[in-house]
Amino acid sequence: MNSTPLLRFNRITQLIATGILLLFISGSCDRNREDQPNVILIMADDMGYECLGAYGSKSYQTPRIDRMAEEGILVSHCISNPLCTPSRVKIMTGRHNYRNYEYFGYLNSDEYTFGNLMNEAGYSTCIVGKWQLNGIYHNLPGNQDLSKPFGFGFDEYCLWQVHKGKQKGERYADPLIVQNGSELPRNPDDYGPDIFADYACDFIDRNRDHAFFLYYPMVLVHDPFVPTPGSVEWYDRDRRYENDTAYFKDMVEYTDGIVGRILDQLSESGIEENTLVIFTGDNGTNRAITSKMTDKTVTGGKGMTIDNGVHVPLVIRWPRMIRDAEIHHEVIEFSDFFATFAEIAGRGVENDGKSFLGMLKGKNYVERKLAFVHYDPMWGEWVNNHRNRFVQNTEYKLYQDGTMYDIVRDPLEENPLTGSWQKESSDTLSDEIKYLITRMQDMLNKAPRWEDRP
Repeated sequence: MNSTPLLRFNRITQLIATGILLLFISGSCDRNREDQPNVILIMADDMGYECLGAYGSKSYQTPRIDRMAEEGILVSHCISNPLCTPSRVKIMTGRHNYRNYEYFGYLNSDEYTFGNLMNEAGYSTCIVGKWQLNGIYHNLPGNQDLSKPFGFGFDEYCLWQVHKGKQKGERYADPLIVQNGSELPRNPDDYGPDIFADYACDFIDRNRDHAFFLYYPMVLVHDPFVPTPGSVEWYDRDRRYENDTAYFKDMVEYTDGIVGRILDQLSESGIEENTLVIFTGDNGTNRAITSKMTDKTVTGGKGMTIDNGVHVPLVIRWPRMIRDAEIHHEVIEFSDFFATFAEIAGRGVENDGKSFLGMLKGKNYVERKLAFVHYDPMWGEWVNNHRNRFVQNTEYKLYQDGTMYDIVRDPLEENPLTGSWQKESSDTLSDEIKYLITRMQDMLNKAPRWEDRP
C-alpha cells in the first residue's frame, strides 16, 4: 500500500530531525574532544636540568626535546624530590610525602593517583616504563600482585620491576618486563626502553580517536651506565653490561630519540595539535656524573636536597594552546602535575598542588612563588643522613631547622646565610625578604613534625 502524503511528510520530518540531532551530538563530541586534550607525561629517571641543551648543556645532544622547548614552554625551576620513589609517589597523587610515603619502592593501594583521575574522567589510560611500586624491597603484602597498576587507574601497562627485583632481571638488555599481567619472553637482543616506546606508540595510534592519558616513567638514564643500541659496543654482546659513566652520554641521547619517536607518532596519527606532552625528570642526576653547561659544570646531586638534587627539567608542548615559545621563570613543584590534570579533567579532587593549566592556555594564571618538599627517603645511606624539609623560590631556600641559603650564589649550599635574618626586625634585610621568610616559615610550620609523621 502506498504511503499517504502526510506519512511521507512525517518520515521526512523525522529524518531531518534525526540528522540535526546527530550533527548536534557530533558537534558536541567535537567540542568535548577539544576540551579534552590527550595528555602524555614522560619522566626520565635520574636526569637533572643540566642534561638538556635547552637549559644550556654542552655535554649532550638533545635536539628533539630542545625543539619541544622552542615550540612550547621551558620551566626554569621545576622542583622534584631528591629520590625516585618519593618523587613518583608525589607526582602520581599530588600530595606531599608526609601524607602518603611509607616505604621506598612502594605506593599503598589505597592511594588515588592521576591514573584513577583520568580514567574516571573517561580517558583511556596507559603506563609504560618503570614501576617499582609494589613493595618488593620490603616484601610487603601484595608485592606479587600483577594487577596493581590496574588498581591505580591504568587500563594497560608495560612495565619493568613489577614483582621481581633487579637481581632477577634488568631494565636494559635482556629485560624482565610484565605486560598487562604477564611476563614477556626474554631475549638478550631486546632493549627495554625500545619495548616501552613501541608499546607507547601503539597505544597512541590505537587511541587516535579517543582522549587518552599516557604516563611514561622511563628507565633511562638510571645506572648501570651501559651501552644503548646507539652505542657501537651494543653490538658486542659481551659488552652490553659494561658499566662505565662514559655511556651516560649515549643514554641521554637515546632518551631524546625516544621522545622524538613519540612526537613522530603523534604526527603520524594526526593528533599532535591537541596533545599535551610534558617532559621532566624524577630527581637530580647521579652523583657520579658531571656535565658541562654554557657557564659552569654541574655534578649530579641525586639523593640530596641541594639544588642539583631537586632541580629537574620541565618542557611542555601543546601546539593547539601554546603558540609562542616561552620561558617560565617561577617555580613549579611535583604536586602541581596532579592539580593540572584534575583541572583538565574537570574533577575537583583534593590535592596539595597548584594547577598550571592557566599558564599553558595563557590566561588566568597566578604564578606559584614557593615550592615545598618533605623528604624522608627510608632507603639505604640516605635514611638518616639526608631526611629534610624545605621551602624555596628561585633564589632562596629555607630548611626546617632555620638554615637559609642563597641558592643562586651558593647552589651547593656550603655557606648558610648568617646574622639576624631570622628576626623580622632585622635592619639588614629588605621588607621583601622579611615577608618571604615569614611565608616560608608558615609553610614549614603547617606540615606535621617528623615525630608526628604517620
